[in-house]
Amino acid sequence: MIYAPVTLPFRTRRLPGGRLLAVSDTGDHVFLKEDDLERLRIAPAELPIEQQARLKARFFLRSAGELPGLNRLLVSRRAARRETVSQGPTLHIVVPTLWCGHSCRYCQVSRALDDSGHALSQMDLDHVTNRIFESPSRTLTIEYQGGDPLLRFDLLRYSIEQLVERNQSEQRNLRFVIASTLHQLTPEMCTFLKQHGVYLSTSIDGPAALHNKNRPTPTRDAHERTVRGIELARSCLGPDSVSALMTTTKASLQEPEAIVDEYVRHGFHDIFLRPLSAYGFAKRNQALLGYSLADFQTFYQRAIERVLYWNRQGYALREVYASVVLNKILSPFDGGYVDLQSPTGAGSAVVVYNYDGFIYPSDEARMLAETGDTSLRLGRIEEPLEKALSSPARQRLIDCSLTEGSKACGRCTYNLFCAPNPVDAQAQFGRPDVAAELTEHCRKHLWLFDAFFDRLCDADDHQLDLFHRWAAPAGFAEA
Repeated sequence: MIYAPVTLPFRTRRLPGGRLLAVSDTGDHVFLKEDDLERLRIAPAELPIEQQARLKARFFLRSAGELPGLNRLLVSRRAARRETVSQGPTLHIVVPTLWCGHSCRYCQVSRALDDSGHALSQMDLDHVTNRIFESPSRTLTIEYQGGDPLLRFDLLRYSIEQLVERNQSEQRNLRFVIASTLHQLTPEMCTFLKQHGVYLSTSIDGPAALHNKNRPTPTRDAHERTVRGIELARSCLGPDSVSALMTTTKASLQEPEAIVDEYVRHGFHDIFLRPLSAYGFAKRNQALLGYSLADFQTFYQRAIERVLYWNRQGYALREVYASVVLNKILSPFDGGYVDLQSPTGAGSAVVVYNYDGFIYPSDEARMLAETGDTSLRLGRIEEPLEKALSSPARQRLIDCSLTEGSKACGRCTYNLFCAPNPVDAQAQFGRPDVAAELTEHCRKHLWLFDAFFDRLCDADDHQLDLFHRWAAPAGFAEA
């Protein structure tokens, strides 16, 4: 018996380039002509057989007799896109000190000129060890941030040794990352870091003049010293031991190609073109450093073209923001980028143990606390993790991050790829329950998804292959 095709639920969107995009309830997509869209809606049997097969493969159509098994498959496909928030916190950010030698105007946290009153004690770090292993996740990434953690290498050493010793009985998969300027890195430190397989993350904002303007130090040689730290780490720990990211300021907008070229010049194969975040000092200095979303869009498109240029030259370079978006579009398995999770990844996929003795649901939440907004604190580090994760503050974040609870998200074509960001809403409006469509987070990601769907429609085979490689889940939670 031949069953007539039946149309499954889907949403459509007219892209800025004029194409008609359709996205199914599993997150699969197709580009359609107007007449094909009409037939899909009211008379799918009139579509060519080859097109019906493609639409069935992407869950726009089903045969009338396959409903029970198809329903199980649909549930499984949708669950795979949200599974990274159901495993317990996998990323554990530890802030051992707020001490930092830089005076960056866009810094998202208040920094301290020393660590007097701005550092965790060894007893605090013992509590942190207990909290980390209370997470049910089998894979635990522990990332040390600051301030600059290398300024208190004694605390880093103590914490890592405690975690490694505890893990002899726990048998988890541990991954250590230290985010630092690398100015204080020494060969002796590298010996310890290599012993425990520690990765390093640093900042390169672009060529020396731009980097030094964005990230000033009293000696005015921040770029030179960071590059020396990168070279030392690679020589001691291996060529893939260091990653870098940048922050886009107003001064960056005219130099997208030069910024990308700087990453190539220093042998990096990832670049994260991050917009300025409105937290901490960055929010106070918006008039000096800020720019419009349209300005960032122009900068980003030019930078992406440069990234693609280097790939055509045979140099493998991945833009991380593009990878996050393409992972949502092209892969059925979510990479875990915290800001696009529903329910929110803040407090679900990531938690932060801050120098002030409190647990926060994300790095951005602890940044808000530095400017006086402590409403997102989950609890104290000496209390069980379960208490923090069941706190009223976290429950409110969950409630405000559900796409099902937002009318705009419910109508949005991208609602399986995106989600409200209540922490960002708290920073922008002083409350986490603002309608998603009013937030900068929504406008920015709506544009990004539009932009990459347009690129996918125009992509040649080489670019499609590249985009599919970028889309492979690579663990974006810490990005």
